[in-house]
Amino acid sequence: MSLNPRLVKESFSAVEPVAGKAAAYFYGRLFTQCPHMRGMFPPGMSVQRDRLFDALTRVVWMLDSPEGLASYLAQLGRDHRKYGVSPEHYTAVGSALLATMRHFAAEIWTGEIETAWTEAYAMATKIMIEAAASESTPPWWLAEVIDHETRTRDIAVLTLRPSQRMDFVPGQYVTVQTARWPRVWRRFSIANAPRADGTLRLHVRAVPGGWVSTALVRHTRIGDQLLLGPPVGTMTPPRSDRDLLCVAGGTGLAPLKAVIEHVIASGDRPNIHLLFGVRHARDLYDMPDLARMEAAFPWLRVIPVVSDDLAYDGMRGRLPNVVERFHSWADHEAYVCGPPAMVNETVRRLRHSGVPLSRIHRDPVQCDTAQRDTAQRDTAQRDTAQRGA
Repeated sequence: MSLNPRLVKESFSAVEPVAGKAAAYFYGRLFTQCPHMRGMFPPGMSVQRDRLFDALTRVVWMLDSPEGLASYLAQLGRDHRKYGVSPEHYTAVGSALLATMRHFAAEIWTGEIETAWTEAYAMATKIMIEAAASESTPPWWLAEVIDHETRTRDIAVLTLRPSQRMDFVPGQYVTVQTARWPRVWRRFSIANAPRADGTLRLHVRAVPGGWVSTALVRHTRIGDQLLLGPPVGTMTPPRSDRDLLCVAGGTGLAPLKAVIEHVIASGDRPNIHLLFGVRHARDLYDMPDLARMEAAFPWLRVIPVVSDDLAYDGMRGRLPNVVERFHSWADHEAYVCGPPAMVNETVRRLRHSGVPLSRIHRDPVQCDTAQRDTAQRDTAQRDTAQRGA
């Protein structure tokens, strides 16, 4: 099979401007052809439509990078197991996808383009199906909440004990489903390095209208059960002895704390700067634990940063600006996690200051949970209003 990435990209470019309509059309075709598949998806489809196009965009633009594409597709295939996806489902999805591309790129569509899409999809599904079939770990884990600490009005730290051993690498994240919202999964980073007792911690902020995040912060209690998807993510510990810069915005602290824990436990002694940024001093939710880590590891320096609280007497400012106040980070490994705008701007400034992109670690599949949860809520409200009209 010979792929033609150029034809796939050119035709996809014609569909990108109407991504929302295309995604809605795709799911309409899919559920018309296979009504039983509707039960595999959440009640509100706005977030799902966004995720579909996010994943499709990434696959299309990675067609020229076979190694990276194969890794991403294998990860998707393994992750899709938690939804009960089988090879037959991929056939139905492929039919609906091809119909969608043909419909929205009708002005330029040719038999050659259709062949290019057919071959590209066959290649992608082969990788995903084989990765899922070869995976020996569970498609999901049942986990008990053994501790629930409310740190601020909107932030809680949950400690979970999976019913089976879960192997993960510091810096990875899991998807979480609560009993309150079946089939709705949200991503949360694991906030600790692997422990002997197998427990893991999540730092969760309840966002306005956020179904899962609000349930975890305000309605979850010790003894409750959650479902966890397989650990995924590439923002993992460094393979060098360079000093580290970690820039965390809000609960973006979680995966960076796990990476730092791992480095400390490894016996290495790099200098580590952790810039922990929030808007208000009251949001510095994890400072006691960070202070203990700093006291036990003299090579760690924790610097809390507050942007919008004029009464705060420590370091103030936006994280991207604060990063530039220090000496050059060009010889460091840099880790950045938090709100997308902050991450993008910090990465831009680090690159401008001489840090190679290969030494700037961010997870490209991390999504803006707040925006997606709110979109899910808005869609549900619209659906309710339409049913009542």
